[in-house]
Amino acid sequence: MIIAKGFTDAERPAIAALYWEAFGPKLGRAMGPRAKALRYVAAALDPGHAICARANDGALLGVAGFKTRDGALVGGGFADLRAVYGLWGATWRSVLLTLLERDSEDRRFLMDGIFVAPAARGSGVGSRLLDAIAQEAARRGYAEVRLDVIDTNTRARDLYERRGFHAVGTQRMGPLALVFGFRSATTMVRRIS
Repeated sequence: MIIAKGFTDAERPAIAALYWEAFGPKLGRAMGPRAKALRYVAAALDPGHAICARANDGALLGVAGFKTRDGALVGGGFADLRAVYGLWGATWRSVLLTLLERDSEDRRFLMDGIFVAPAARGSGVGSRLLDAIAQEAARRGYAEVRLDVIDTNTRARDLYERRGFHAVGTQRMGPLALVFGFRSATTMVRRIS
């Protein structure tokens, strides 16, 4: 397995599809329909905020994104939303997406999504990507990595706990649970040794 920062433009559709498979259940009402969501995500992906796992033959196995003050794995702004969804669609979607926004902070490095190809799940790809995120955080001078995991993603939370993350807080969604399909998100932190 090869772990490397960034991706090529040719990989954008595959990464967008994996992203949507992982986050579509949470973002579907805000970003759907699927075809438009894939078009938006593919265009908004930032290779400078991605760490990819590939098989030795180059096949994409998974991606971990991170967020800094300079951007995120899926960046994009209102103009990008408008290009795909039109003015009205971009307006209400940007309001909903703002409610999910997580600020980067100077104290902790923010992992902003991780997803693994279905055929590669359970083979250590997620663990390797988490370790790569920790290495990137250390390279940038951070002592901790932070992530958020939703209550319905118990498999991911179990992985994070095995890889040294511990819960530091929970945010309840309240009525927004009806829109996003989860009741809470737990913030988890891993100390980098």
